[in-house]
Amino acid sequence: MPDSESHSVQIFDSLPYYDKELELYPQLKQKVEQELARQPKPPSTLHPRVPPPFELFANNPLLKAELERVEAHQPFPPLDTVRYQLPAPISNPAAEGEWAAALNNARAQLEHQRIRQTNLTLLQNYGSNAWRIQNYLLEETAKNIEKTLEDLTQLTTDVNRERKNTQTKLGSQLTSLETRWTELISGILQIEMANVALDAEVDRLNKREAEMAEML
Repeated sequence: MPDSESHSVQIFDSLPYYDKELELYPQLKQKVEQELARQPKPPSTLHPRVPPPFELFANNPLLKAELERVEAHQPFPPLDTVRYQLPAPISNPAAEGEWAAALNNARAQLEHQRIRQTNLTLLQNYGSNAWRIQNYLLEETAKNIEKTLEDLTQLTTDVNRERKNTQTKLGSQLTSLETRWTELISGILQIEMANVALDAEVDRLNKREAEMAEML
């Protein structure tokens, strides 16, 4: 069969909206389950057309580690406050190197506070607009996803409704054909029984004719 015709052929292995034998006959359902248990297990590998799993944050080890932490339900690590402290030299009297290290730490802390102040100023001036734009983009994305979900749900409903209508129509045709087949079989049986009765009647008449011929 050509490919153009093969795509239009519909094969129905079962009509679940019409076939009720498994519900009407529990012993038949048990036999089906036993037969299915003897069948080989389905392959554990996915279909070749299924895309491979997508690895999130493959190029960002920090976000990848954070995602693994969240998936493992591990608590968030405590905030490191040591780097925000200004420890003085421990020894007394302190050496020049210890005072130099403490001074460098103080300068680093001062630079860190200056950068924080700059970032807070930038956030105060531009953060609200950036937040609004981000919220707008997220809302549009959420609307698109919801619309896609609605379309897929409606498509699924339409497909199921079409399957049910088609199977109900085919079931009615099968019921009509089965009834017609039963009537034809019954008619054939009646004809065969009538033929047997006619053969018996013919044999009886032949015997009667032979007896009458002998009497003459």
